[in-house]
Amino acid sequence: MRLQLFIALLCAVVGQTLLSGPASAAQTGVSAPRPNIVFILADDLGYGDVGCFGQKEIQTPNIDRLASEGMKFTHFYSGASVCAPSRCVLMTGKHGGRCRVRGNAPTTQRLKQSLTRDDVTVAALLKKAGYATALVGKWGLGDADTPGHPLAQGFDFFFGYLDQVDAHVYYPEWLWRNREKVKLPNEVRPIPVGKDGAWGTSGIATKKVVYSPKLMLDEALAFIERSKSQPFFLYFATTIPHANNEAAKELGNGAEVPDLGIYKDKPWPAPEKGYAAMISYLDAQVGVILKRLKQLGLDDNTLVIFTSDNGPEFKETAGYDTTFFKSSGPYRGFKRDHTDGGIHVPFIARWLGKTKPGSVSGHVGYFGDFMATVAELADVTPPAGLDSISLAPTLLGRAGEQKRHDFLYWEYHGGNASSQAALLDGRWKALRDVRRSAPLELYDLRADVAEEHDVAAAHPDIVAKAKACLKTAHEDSPNWPLREPPPAKKRGGNNSATK
Repeated sequence: MRLQLFIALLCAVVGQTLLSGPASAAQTGVSAPRPNIVFILADDLGYGDVGCFGQKEIQTPNIDRLASEGMKFTHFYSGASVCAPSRCVLMTGKHGGRCRVRGNAPTTQRLKQSLTRDDVTVAALLKKAGYATALVGKWGLGDADTPGHPLAQGFDFFFGYLDQVDAHVYYPEWLWRNREKVKLPNEVRPIPVGKDGAWGTSGIATKKVVYSPKLMLDEALAFIERSKSQPFFLYFATTIPHANNEAAKELGNGAEVPDLGIYKDKPWPAPEKGYAAMISYLDAQVGVILKRLKQLGLDDNTLVIFTSDNGPEFKETAGYDTTFFKSSGPYRGFKRDHTDGGIHVPFIARWLGKTKPGSVSGHVGYFGDFMATVAELADVTPPAGLDSISLAPTLLGRAGEQKRHDFLYWEYHGGNASSQAALLDGRWKALRDVRRSAPLELYDLRADVAEEHDVAAAHPDIVAKAKACLKTAHEDSPNWPLREPPPAKKRGGNNSATK
């Protein structure tokens, strides 16, 4: 009798633990060992810029193969419509109304664009779980003298660009390795960005010797090699195909690539040839990474993700015309827009033996879901208070168990612009320009993917729900208020705005 009572009590305790505790690998169906994670982030690559998402002119065989061997997500969104806040959402699992960085900041207020010691990144979470962690490429969430530096945010190794303005130059005079500058044989003519260099200093290379994407790929491969005996997380944040904006303004072409390759003799304008060549160059790098994983016997236990930080740039800034390639796919808008052209991105996940080859998911997700996903796959508890839902059920073929967001949310602050957006039930897109106090716009993406017809007047119930979402999702920040910024002469002396 005592034995039966003990067994009953033991079962009750174990049952309660399973109900209340964090999901373990056994519960979720994830088998040991924990997967390596390679996250490849393109820069300003449009939804329609790769073959498996509809591109007809630019060749991307390796990215297409990644999709054929894994899962393609057709309704996935970035964290924001510009680089820094999008990367902040990716790294912290908090959406744009609650994360630390909500826009790109001028140099006088660059601490606005830095993570702090209170932030917990995906890298920090995985490092605590025993992963080796590396960032190779563009960061944008903290300079050398800030608490947002990659080495202070969970990365064991960093190589590339800390500042997104520096990253405009593909043939730079130096790159960062951890906290040291690595001198390169290139020569650059410096060009202040913005009025009086308010946004930093970029430049145009006058002597092109070493192409930075080549160096960054070499560093990524070296990290994989030296980390092969333990779980690792590689965040490969390439700068391709982001334009050198200064070269575009001065020379009319922001595409920088060693050669035009297969596009050399195309009857296209030179800037468009360069843009296509950049994307194919990135595709080749994806192929090299996949090949190295296979050579090292890591293929079957590595989750590889490919996506872009936001939509494509427009011609006036980039020099090349992304409408030439229909880079935004069927969607309206570009980078900086909250219409789907600015935030609806290609997303591919491949984990051989786990994700079904050639599968397509219509699950509506966004960058913030990366945190919960890796936490579940690595069998570690994520921080509390996130805007993050694990994609593991979908990746592992258990779509019926996949949780869903009630709505997705974005903010954008740039210059005098300040806008909000929400996507309700994966269908209703609400847009509001806060600066102009404009009426809320509403689009039915199920019937109007290009967001050409504002149906707010016909759906007052949805408008009311959307307004509530926009209000509750936004939390005030001392750095990113949703209001008209003060005059520039006052902003320069406002030290409290950068604390």
